Amino acid sequence: MKKSLPQREIIMEYFKKHPKKNIKHPEVVDWAIAEYEKRTGKKFRDPDREIRKLSQEGQLIKIAKGVYKYDAKVVKKRNFEDFTATQKSQILKRDDYKCVICGKGLKDGIELQVDHIKPKDLGGKATIDNGQTLCSMHNFRKKNYGQTETGKKIFIRLYDEAKSLGDKEVMKFCEDVLKVYEKDNINGHIVWKH
Repeated sequence: MKKSLPQREIIMEYFKKHPKKNIKHPEVVDWAIAEYEKRTGKKFRDPDREIRKLSQEGQLIKIAKGVYKYDAKVVKKRNFEDFTATQKSQILKRDDYKCVICGKGLKDGIELQVDHIKPKDLGGKATIDNGQTLCSMHNFRKKNYGQTETGKKIFIRLYDEAKSLGDKEVMKFCEDVLKVYEKDNINGHIVWKH
């Protein structure tokens, strides 16, 4: 019987054998899949995801989309902030238990997720203001397209903040953008009270 081997270890083994080299996904993925199966007799399920996780944790350096490298001098352990159960409840309630992009929610049988607007791996904090409710489809798209927030709530929040600061220029900008949302009925389920 072949021994068990954490998948991340085999990926890191490849990067450590090629320190400071910019490595494209296919190169390491092909090797990791073949090597993992040879050593364990099992299939490596999602090496791309494991590479992204290693990068998010600070073990690998992201050079460009699908290109990473390992440099022992800059490896760092990041402490990510996750939302508490209380924060998740507050964010879901604030967003009326609906995706801020499509407006679908629990009543529609849609799975909801609490998402960091500014991603954790980019320094996003676990605060109510940095949280938003997304359906699983829009959360997946956000990650794939590198979006932060596509709904009009960001402009409503910015408008409210500008109003509290008396910043008429930013208020006007937000008003103009929000009027376009309303004119074209985009995110119509989100009501802007002005």
